[in-house]
Amino acid sequence: MEDDSYFEDEEFSPVRSLLGLLTFSTILPINVFTSIEYMTKLTWCWPFLHLFIGILAAICGYVSLEFLHLNSFFTAAIVYAFLMIITGYNHLDGVMDMADGVMVHGEPERKIRVMKDSSVGAGGVATLFLVASLTIAGIYNILDYRFILGIIICEMTAKTSLITTALLSKPLTPGIGSYFINETNPANYFASTFIVACIAYLLCGLVGLCGVIGAMISGLIIATIAKRNFVLANGDVLGMSNEVGRLFSLLFMAVALYFI
Repeated sequence: MEDDSYFEDEEFSPVRSLLGLLTFSTILPINVFTSIEYMTKLTWCWPFLHLFIGILAAICGYVSLEFLHLNSFFTAAIVYAFLMIITGYNHLDGVMDMADGVMVHGEPERKIRVMKDSSVGAGGVATLFLVASLTIAGIYNILDYRFILGIIICEMTAKTSLITTALLSKPLTPGIGSYFINETNPANYFASTFIVACIAYLLCGLVGLCGVIGAMISGLIIATIAKRNFVLANGDVLGMSNEVGRLFSLLFMAVALYFI
């Protein structure tokens, strides 16, 4: 992101801010930059931007299954790799950093220092492995049902998990994460989640709604863990929520596919 002083005289533009948010969270060659304050004003729209990313990932999965004739497990690994690459591995450091902070013993201040440390411990590496492998397994599970639309839902609702955590957290300042947390309020959160639920239902019926519920529960769990360990939350906590939210969405949809 460019120096915010460059944007001092900038007027707020919803379109520019949305494109800036997409530039921030993906490697797509959009290259639209805006101030962090203006970009995060539309945090509640983040799931809709990643609806588009989910569609690209679903196309990737469809091509792998139907045209390349790869099996479901190989396709699941490719889809996960695609999602990580297109999002620039944006939240993986958050998974490792938050896990390291949670694993260390001591007061919140010590845990925060460990979380913000640039080095990575065994807890962070192990947690990333678990989240990644379970996510691949979750994609594999829904692909066994030929439920490719579930890929769209899990990517969209990963951001619902993130903003759920943002809504329920107090920001650790300074830091980029604090802007996202401060701009998330009950009104825009519930508007965002309602629209996400409508999209999920239109695409996948009750199974899609289960994916949304799973992501919301994930956001609640991560916010609770962060509050107990750090009191405050930062971008690492939001990153963890995003990745675990994708996983929980897949988990809830996989269970729903069996029972519904």
